[in-house]
Amino acid sequence: MLRSGCRAFTTNAVIEIDNVVIGAGVIGLALARKLATARPDESTLLLEKHLRPGEETSSRNSQVIHAGIYYPEDSLKTKLCIKGKLALYDLLDKAGLPYRNIGKWVVAQDADQQHYLETLHAKAQRLGVPTHFLDHPTHQTIEPLVKARAILVSPTTGIVDVHRYMDYLAQDYQDHGGIVALSTPVQGLRFADGLYQLRTPEATVVARRVFNCAGLYADQVADWLLPGKYRLHYARGHYYTSPGLRMDRLIYPCPEKNLAGLGTHLTIDLAGQVRFGPDVQYIDSPTDYHVPEHPPDQFLPAIQSYLQVDDALRLLPDYAGIRPKLAGPGEPFRDFLIHHEAPDGFPGLYTLMGIESPGLTSSLAIADHVHDLIQSSSTS
Repeated sequence: MLRSGCRAFTTNAVIEIDNVVIGAGVIGLALARKLATARPDESTLLLEKHLRPGEETSSRNSQVIHAGIYYPEDSLKTKLCIKGKLALYDLLDKAGLPYRNIGKWVVAQDADQQHYLETLHAKAQRLGVPTHFLDHPTHQTIEPLVKARAILVSPTTGIVDVHRYMDYLAQDYQDHGGIVALSTPVQGLRFADGLYQLRTPEATVVARRVFNCAGLYADQVADWLLPGKYRLHYARGHYYTSPGLRMDRLIYPCPEKNLAGLGTHLTIDLAGQVRFGPDVQYIDSPTDYHVPEHPPDQFLPAIQSYLQVDDALRLLPDYAGIRPKLAGPGEPFRDFLIHHEAPDGFPGLYTLMGIESPGLTSSLAIADHVHDLIQSSSTS
């Protein structure tokens, strides 16, 4: 169970803290833990508006540990995913947390997609990420339902229980002296005399540094000091389960050209349940998690493009997730945004925005990266 050292907040109280992290999703948890372990002489407070950590994007995703091969080679998404994957597997082993390194097939259906896989494989080799092609007779023997002209295998892809992982981060953070305040939304943010003042329902928190890890609301938090600088788009993705269908690995179609999504893929959880999703549907509200009883029209055809199943495939609504995207519909690829706002006059204010996939895989590396930014700013 989480212990909240800030439950003693009282109206009009003033709390002085070195570091405040806004948002206890997987990124906020990983960063707060890094601050508590790497800077033991400083105090760190993690603020979360929900009753539990990770109630939004962090717990409403495919729970996949990605290899790090999809995105531009010089992007943070690639660099931090590869670094984060290694760190995450190492942590899961040392902490005894459940995961399965089951691998992923990326499947091509035509010559253009096959060429894409060849390009992807070449990039993976340059990055030092293992991939290999699978011949048709072998794939038919292993997964006879899969349709593919070519298959690229990513053997370092896996699945994880994200709830157990977040619980571990939260507990380890607190074991190192970190403070968690749940049910504590931030209602305002000011900067005066070199310090940040955060208004909550129960107290004013005065901090040297603020880390905006507010996920779907990160642009709104930024607006208090940097009005209009950032804008997020909300992309809802639906997930459906298929009882009775058995598969032993993750199956992904080739992704969309602008990498808006990785396609309506097939994933498996640690209990062996097959799940399809997510699709991409831009919406106006960051709280609309509605999942239709029947999948959207394009959902089943997307599955049938790579899996030999008929129209009678049983698909039951499971859940929806909403991704905080920097790119709107039809816009080109956007990288993770991780930025120290000192050039705009706000030293000690760090913005983390658009942290969607592969954010879970990258979480520990993102925490290290932000800590490096702190180190570099203190020596410059």
